[in-house]
Amino acid sequence: MSPLLLQGAAAGIALLISLLFLVVHLAMIVWTYSDAESRSDHPPVLWALVVFFAPILGLLLYLIIGRNSY
Repeated sequence: MSPLLLQGAAAGIALLISLLFLVVHLAMIVWTYSDAESRSDHPPVLWALVVFFAPILGLLLYLIIGRNSY
């Protein structure tokens, strides 16, 4: 196989993985915002921004301290 063809395939796979991460990141932000509207005393925009700037840590912080236990 041609090295150029392998580079194109690797770039395509990298693009798909990057798009997947982007979609997951956006889904975490949207879910956090919608969940915080009904389960948090803090503004939902605050939690959405926390998850935007620190995705995994922000989501964990929201789940631990951001949700009210009803």
